[in-house]
Amino acid sequence: MTKTVACVLRSGGEYAPHHVTRLRDQVAEHLPGAEFRCLSDVSVAGVECIPLRHTWPGWWAKMELFRPDLPDDWLFFDLDTSIVGSLADMAAVEGAVIMRDVYRPAGLQSSVMAIPHDIKATVWNAFTVGPKVRMRFAVGGDQIFLERCEGVDWRLWQDVLPGQLCSYKVDVRRLGRKPAGVRAVIFHGKPRPWEVGW
Repeated sequence: MTKTVACVLRSGGEYAPHHVTRLRDQVAEHLPGAEFRCLSDVSVAGVECIPLRHTWPGWWAKMELFRPDLPDDWLFFDLDTSIVGSLADMAAVEGAVIMRDVYRPAGLQSSVMAIPHDIKATVWNAFTVGPKVRMRFAVGGDQIFLERCEGVDWRLWQDVLPGQLCSYKVDVRRLGRKPAGVRAVIFHGKPRPWEVGW
């Protein structure tokens, strides 16, 4: 099955519909013809939106990507990602893939994920057995929950496709430029890409 590129917009925070269309336009340029969907509690002009079913706040809304009723295999990007090269390799990767955290080498970072349908029920069932408890005790958010969630054999983008992802804060600022071969730049916090001309 072909992956659908996905993002999540929970209203009420710093993100707005125009951040979704920004990402959609970058995906259209670098993965022509890809299906693009947004899980959201608001509509976004020109974008197919899947209504969020829960009121989980902030980044916890991303857990709805694991709803088993959604048949798509996702290639997910956070809204503060800048796509700067072809996504063909990422879209072709099989299985569950997530980032190695840029600050914690043993940790995971959920800025970019390949989520095949066959892992969704495992994650969904583990989270929805007690979402309020999960949110309270997974200090560090959804990615900490995913680190602790048993039954998913995550591979790491940095191992699967070395050099195709980088961090703006850790890599671009240090080098003064985007490293060669990078396809997506992860911002993971301040500054946001639109604050620095990306």
